[in-house]
Amino acid sequence: MTALGFSLGDAQLLQWLGVGVVAFAASILGGLAGYGTGLVLPVVLAPVVGVANVVPVMALAMVLNNGSRVAAFWRDVQWPHVRRVLLLGLPACVAGAYGYTLLDARWVALLIGLFLLASIPLRRALKRANYELGARGEVGAGAGFGFINGGMTGTGVLLISLLMAGGVQGAALIGTDATISVIMGLFKVAIFGGFDRLDASLAIAGLLIGFCTTPGAFVARRLLTLIPAGVHTGLMEAVVLVGGAGFVWRAWR
Repeated sequence: MTALGFSLGDAQLLQWLGVGVVAFAASILGGLAGYGTGLVLPVVLAPVVGVANVVPVMALAMVLNNGSRVAAFWRDVQWPHVRRVLLLGLPACVAGAYGYTLLDARWVALLIGLFLLASIPLRRALKRANYELGARGEVGAGAGFGFINGGMTGTGVLLISLLMAGGVQGAALIGTDATISVIMGLFKVAIFGGFDRLDASLAIAGLLIGFCTTPGAFVARRLLTLIPAGVHTGLMEAVVLVGGAGFVWRAWR
């Protein structure tokens, strides 16, 4: 057992198979929309690794997941946007990740649950706003996103909205989002590892989940031209709504 109360032997094979299947499906969803993987996966991951371990495990898994998107959409990455978002976003992300290491399991469950529940109206509000960001606005918004992303999972909806407001669209949106997410994810993993929130068992769990998500990006790239945008939205919102309520219930159980 680890200090975080989890070892690989605690979870049964069927649980891991279920997580692997959901991880693959969620990665296709994320590859189509640019977000969604980090919102759906915590719902099935929490009962397996424990609520307090969700964000560190997801941080490592999402490095692999987003890394596969970078590989699939490498030619479409818009590097000026990457640099602007990371300028203040990266140090803010480190601060957010450090803040997470100070929380106990109840606060983790409550914050994840509230974020998942808020993500649905937030996504709709950002879509309706149709605002535009200049270069300076993108740098400032990157700082806010970085801090939230550092201590949370499923924040892709914020980054996607930020990049769209900066004029990034289509395949470039997926590739640019993934590149920023990989770089921030690597720093999150370093912080969690350095403060004993990501030990060997949790790291192996994150790698296993990440490998399950990797093929999804290439499937999504092929499907991107075949599936109308937004087909998956209703199903994803239902899963996120139920999952968010479940996390809040765990916090007050």
